[in-house]
Amino acid sequence: MKRLIQVVAAFIAVSIAVLVHAESDNLNSLIPALKQGGYVLVVRHGATDPSQTDVYPLTGDMTKQRQLSEPGREVAKQMGAAFKKLRIPIGHTYTSQLNRAVETGKLIAGKDVTTNQDLNDSSMGSTSAMAGASGGGSQKHGEALRKMATTPPAPGTNTIIVTHKTNVQDAFGQEVADIKEGEALVFKPDASGNPRRVARVQASEWTKAAGAS
Repeated sequence: MKRLIQVVAAFIAVSIAVLVHAESDNLNSLIPALKQGGYVLVVRHGATDPSQTDVYPLTGDMTKQRQLSEPGREVAKQMGAAFKKLRIPIGHTYTSQLNRAVETGKLIAGKDVTTNQDLNDSSMGSTSAMAGASGGGSQKHGEALRKMATTPPAPGTNTIIVTHKTNVQDAFGQEVADIKEGEALVFKPDASGNPRRVARVQASEWTKAAGAS
């Protein structure tokens, strides 16, 4: 049994390594297409200050919202700089109304964003202890995000959507339950009406790609 567990653990580790390598290669091959526009990037907001807690219901009082940490702001700035260096055009940028998402969007896009309440943390106000682990359980929020991910961007641009982990899970399922802060899911809208994901990109991969260009 011990040997079996070791074999299974090794297989999982190799599978993860292959997947990460594949996603990285996918970004390198995708950059020329991103330069032409036509993609939707769904981004989880950047790293936050764990000492802060959201107080619901949502208000404009920033002291009652969890904010980006300094490392979170720096990574978002680096992503924005990488997009600029790679000449990836950013069109509309939509974010939730929570400041950590708004700030992430502004730092990446380098311009003002459009907030959308359907992108707010779908676990807001939930009494479920499992909300953070299994998504907010909001069909409305999930459907709204899926619809946005299938909406073609303005010609020659890419759309950025900054939202929260629970919303991503509600929209795209447990397959992306491990999405990291600052990670992007890249979709190519098509006539099928279903989100077609072409890549998962960690925040650091954009900077790495820009450094290699």
